[in-house]
Amino acid sequence: MTDRGEPRHQQLARNLNELLAELRVAQAGVQILFGFLLAVAFTELFRAASGFEKGLYLVTVLFTATATALLTAPAAWHRLLFREGQRTQILRVGNRVVVAGLVCLAVAVTLTVALIVKVIFGGVVMAVLAAFVGGTFTVLWFVMPRVLRGRRPE
Repeated sequence: MTDRGEPRHQQLARNLNELLAELRVAQAGVQILFGFLLAVAFTELFRAASGFEKGLYLVTVLFTATATALLTAPAAWHRLLFREGQRTQILRVGNRVVVAGLVCLAVAVTLTVALIVKVIFGGVVMAVLAAFVGGTFTVLWFVMPRVLRGRRPE
């Protein structure tokens, strides 16, 4: 039995279901971003982009593709391993993979904003807004959970 009074297999099933439900939110965001990025490459404006902008675009696409792979991996693992009693391993490794996927997604969104701002406003504004967006993701997704972890429930 666990702290909540549920059998271990039920806790694992609940935790895995929670993980997969959380992934649906992240996957939707990464899929929309990926679709947007794929469309950009076929525009006239992109053909006229500088080498720096095209390089930034390529790095952004690679981070988005990596985020997609990392954020969909636990669902694929569950589908392939759900009858083999591998929930503990799926959860243990899946949690790490999802965090890595969220890091890649945060970087991809930050770089997407940087690319858009670079094209519209130039390099200085790009650097400022990319730092702001990246900082916002860092604080909200990674710093705040550590702060909240240290506080006792009321």
